[in-house]
Amino acid sequence: MTTPSQHPSDTPEPGARPAEQTYAAASPDVDVKAIAPESDDEMLVESRTADVFDADIEAKAAELAARYPQSRSALLPMLHLVQSVQGFVSQEGIAFCARQLDLSEAEVSAVATFYTMYKRRPCGQHLVSVCTNTLCAVLGGDAIYARLSEHLGSDGEKLGHEQTAGEPGDPGSITLEHAECLAACDLGPVLQVNYEYFDNQTPEQAVELVDALRRGEKPQPTRGAPLTDFKSVERQLAGFFPEADDVFRSDVDSPSQAVETLRGAQVAADRGWTAPVMPENAPLPDLEAK
Repeated sequence: MTTPSQHPSDTPEPGARPAEQTYAAASPDVDVKAIAPESDDEMLVESRTADVFDADIEAKAAELAARYPQSRSALLPMLHLVQSVQGFVSQEGIAFCARQLDLSEAEVSAVATFYTMYKRRPCGQHLVSVCTNTLCAVLGGDAIYARLSEHLGSDGEKLGHEQTAGEPGDPGSITLEHAECLAACDLGPVLQVNYEYFDNQTPEQAVELVDALRRGEKPQPTRGAPLTDFKSVERQLAGFFPEADDVFRSDVDSPSQAVETLRGAQVAADRGWTAPVMPENAPLPDLEAK
C-alpha cells in the first residue's frame, strides 16, 4: 500500500501528508552557500556575464566597490556602469553586480526596479525624457509628449513610454519616456536628451530636435554639457570621467545655470537685500514634553 506522498496527485488535495524527507537547520559553522547546489541556469547566467563584461569593466567595478567603507554602497553607480555596457540593466548585469558586491540577485533587482533611471529594456542611442509633471504639463509638456509619441511611432501606432524608435543602440535610435519632475519649473516645459536640458520647448521644437537626433546630429542643449550618447552618459554617472582637465571642463562640467534661475539672486544683489544674520546665542524653541 502506498501513501499519497509517494504518488502525488496533479491536483493538490487538502489535508496533511507525510513528507518524504525532512530538513534540519544547519549549525552555525556550516557554509550554507557553499553546500548549495548551483543550478544550470545560474551557471549559464555566470557564463554569459563573463562574455558581456570584460576585464576593463571588472576593474572599474572593483574600483567602485573600493570607494566605500561598505562595498554594497557602490550598487547605484555600478548599475550605471552596467548600463554603459548594455544600454539597460539585464539579468546578466544584475548577476554581475551581485557577484561583485556579494549581494543576492534579489537585493540587486529590488534596487534596479525601484529607480526609474535603471532601464529594464534596451535603450536607444538617445533617451528623450519629457517632463509631464503638473507645471510642465500645464505649460505644454503633455502636448509635447503626445506629439513625439505620434511622430516617433510607426504603422499607425504611437510610441509608448520607454519604447524605442529604431533598433535599440543603433545610431539615431530614440527611446521616449515621460518623466515626473526634471527640476526646471522656471524653464518649463522642458525635456532632456540623455539628461541634458532643452528648456522652454514647444511641440514643433521637440519634433525638430528628435529629427536632428535621428539624422545623427547632436544639437547643443539649452545649458549644460554638449550632447553625447546614452551609454557614454551612463559611464559618467557611474563616476568615470575624461582624465584631461580641458576635456572634462568642455564635455562634462559645462555651465548649467540659466538667467531665469538666477534672477531672484540678481534682484537681491542689485537692491542690496541680504538674509538676516543669525545671532550668536540664538535661543532654541521649547520642545513639548512627550
